[in-house]
Amino acid sequence: MAGVLVSGLNEAGRRLADLAWPPVCPLAGDTVDRAGHLTPQAWSRLTFLDAPWCDTCGWPFPYPAGSGGASLAVCANCIANPPRFDRARAPLAYDARVSPLVVGFKHGSRREMIGQFGRWMVRAGKDCLDEADAIIPVPLHWRRLVVRRYNQSALLGHVLSRESGVPMWTDALLRQRATPSQAGRTARLRRRNVAAAFTVPDRNAVAGKHLVLVDDVITTGATVSACAYQLKRAGAASVRVVALCRVVRETDPTV
Repeated sequence: MAGVLVSGLNEAGRRLADLAWPPVCPLAGDTVDRAGHLTPQAWSRLTFLDAPWCDTCGWPFPYPAGSGGASLAVCANCIANPPRFDRARAPLAYDARVSPLVVGFKHGSRREMIGQFGRWMVRAGKDCLDEADAIIPVPLHWRRLVVRRYNQSALLGHVLSRESGVPMWTDALLRQRATPSQAGRTARLRRRNVAAAFTVPDRNAVAGKHLVLVDDVITTGATVSACAYQLKRAGAASVRVVALCRVVRETDPTV
């Protein structure tokens, strides 16, 4: 009874707050009925990714691939340059239309969409989360964490853990070296920038485990590959990746 009363009071408080400060769509800027909701126009700006896609990196194929169109094929880029991780999935394509949503969350403390993000990621990352032992967010260096005040990957990891039931380990992977932002760098410079940036403080904790890395955006995969490399060096059985977005190449560049 007490729980029902508290829930009712919380809902009433939320409605009063919405009346005083009407929630707005984080993409379109128009008023919506509830915080975290998008307008129909904003929904139309999102590009959701789905199979058929590369079984390794999740790059969406423009045609059916593999046996019967199942996601059993690997893109030419992953064949030529195999990533350190075993598999990666993301529900959204990252482009100029979705950028304000992600940048607002990452740098502007816009967290009203976090629950929706988690549900999208669980659906897209089902084959990564199955039989996973733990979720590990891509860590920030402590200096950047002080400036930003929160780690966006850890926030995504918390909601992904809640939605999937897979526990999250926040201290299994640490960022030991402060690195400049990856923005604007080529794939080669991104790899060089994060080389030896991460460390596993307790190798026994991850040895033999099936782990899921969580990040906000996969661009070239350099950051999550660097993380996966250290986790596998420490003995992890597998490292998969679930991100909110990924950059989609217009064509498979090595074909």
